[in-house]
Amino acid sequence: MTDPNWRQEIVEEMVALHSNNTYDIVSLPPNKTTVKLNISIYLFEVENMSHRNFSTSSGSGNAGRTFEFGRTHVVRPKGKHQATIVWLHGIGDNGSSWSQLLETLPLPNIKWICPTAPTRPVALFGGFPCTAWSDVGDISEDALNDLEGLDASAAHVANLLSTEPANIKLGIGGFSNGAATALHSATCHVLGHYGNGNVYRINLSAIVSLSGWLPCSRTLENKIRGSRDGIRRAASLPLFLGHGRADDVVAYEHGENSARTLSSAGFQNLIFRSYNGLGHYTVPEETDEVCRWLTANLALEGLRLN
Repeated sequence: MTDPNWRQEIVEEMVALHSNNTYDIVSLPPNKTTVKLNISIYLFEVENMSHRNFSTSSGSGNAGRTFEFGRTHVVRPKGKHQATIVWLHGIGDNGSSWSQLLETLPLPNIKWICPTAPTRPVALFGGFPCTAWSDVGDISEDALNDLEGLDASAAHVANLLSTEPANIKLGIGGFSNGAATALHSATCHVLGHYGNGNVYRINLSAIVSLSGWLPCSRTLENKIRGSRDGIRRAASLPLFLGHGRADDVVAYEHGENSARTLSSAGFQNLIFRSYNGLGHYTVPEETDEVCRWLTANLALEGLRLN
């Protein structure tokens, strides 16, 4: 994702699509994976949705940015409600598209909450406004992380989970930028606070990261090792990471390095799965494995795979 020519080409095409009122699919240059951005859907919703504002003020009197989150889509459990999972889409997408997929999964005991990220300028696309859980300029261990944006999105997710019944197990999953936000939420849970120091109050039981990466990875191990509660929480939190070996949007090595860093930091209940030939999307082989993993780790009553 570091080729500046590729970035310029996709930005120019997105601008052209916008000016022509055509928003379906953005195609990358030859030999690149096609990325479905669903721009038509989320631009329509930006004009019509009811927004929820979230300010990242640290409480010290310094005003932070205010983010407007889009429409939230909910998939109700078809059976006994045992778990609630917030699922986070990737850049340029929205909660609706993932809710349609999640509704087809053989997990009748899970309630899915699929929010839509704020529309913001994304540095990776030359500042073009897209739905994104945080700004992304590059994906590497040395990249600058939009900690304020990550904290705001993690707090929005925590707020969605905060009203669930006490006997319901809670989880967060996501794809790409949504997966990165899910992993950031996992570190907030383990450390007991957000990156800005505010208390994180949600007790998580499962994290799923597909085609994603771990933000703020360089400092994670030292932070967890410095907290007895952090060590305990890291050891007990189940994580599933899946990544395609042919992913040329978020390179496979980023998923592999994220799994390695998390394992070194003390996440003992972690599984990393790679998929040959898989690009920056998901396939039934991966979703079937996620279903089995969730059923086992959340102690759900049944799994129906055809």
